[in-house]
Amino acid sequence: MIKIYKNTEANEKLTTINNIEPNTWINLTNPTKEEINYVAKNIEINASLLEEMLVEKDLPRIKKTKEATLIVVDLPYINAKNEYNTFSLGIILVNDLHLITISLKETELLNRFVNNEIPNFYTAKKSRFCIQILEEASKEYLKILTKFQQYLEIKEPKLLNLTNNNQLLGILKIEKSLLYFITSLKYNNTVLEKISKEYVIDIYKEDMIVLEDTIIDNKQCIEMCTIYREIVSSTTNTYGTIISNNLNVAMRFLAGITIVFSIPTMIASFLGMNVPLGFLAKSPFAFIIIVIISFIIAFCLAKWLKKKNLF
Repeated sequence: MIKIYKNTEANEKLTTINNIEPNTWINLTNPTKEEINYVAKNIEINASLLEEMLVEKDLPRIKKTKEATLIVVDLPYINAKNEYNTFSLGIILVNDLHLITISLKETELLNRFVNNEIPNFYTAKKSRFCIQILEEASKEYLKILTKFQQYLEIKEPKLLNLTNNNQLLGILKIEKSLLYFITSLKYNNTVLEKISKEYVIDIYKEDMIVLEDTIIDNKQCIEMCTIYREIVSSTTNTYGTIISNNLNVAMRFLAGITIVFSIPTMIASFLGMNVPLGFLAKSPFAFIIIVIISFIIAFCLAKWLKKKNLF
């Protein structure tokens, strides 16, 4: 899918246009071969630069050619298994005339630009637009990390009485996602540092302030992901131990119950044999006496097991 957008300082509202013009934003989402060729022909760049982004996963990097500069960053998304992962977004600046974003997946991040939710965003200011995308990427990670924190706070009280591993699967998914995030954020940080120090794109003074803030936010994301991963790993180990202890308590209780209730069964089995029972054989209260004796012995045994913390 191809969408072409444009706005100006006089008219800040982003509008969709039909043809590629100077100072436009071309957004390609899972584009077809025909759409790639159309864009490459109209802005006079090599189609292979666009085709590089048609892979499921590409490492964040910067590639500079004679016609354009390609910046690849990783963004978070939810996959079909309801797990957070990352995918690649390509940002291509073409001779200070066009900015192209290209990815295999639609992202909420770019939709915020389309819906005019980002202040001071102009398609003509391509360097600033590029930095704003990188800034929003860091915010996207921070937003998901906040969701992780809220999820853990909700789940923590429920995990205290666990007896199986099913409830831990959600936490294990978070730990897996955090690993993906840390890797992607570190690569993104390398890209940001390179843009800052090597002047890969033309950056004005006011844009440099935004870039520096973005680098700080990205580093904070890395630190938060690292801390959360340690917390989640520790939590998983702790609750794994709790599950084991809860099962041990349950098994101990069941073993104690079995021992206590085996006493009446054993007495009834012995007295049910074809042997003389003495005075009990002739007593009309034999059954009641046997039941009382059985329960007294069972009660004493239960108290002893409880005292030894075995019941």
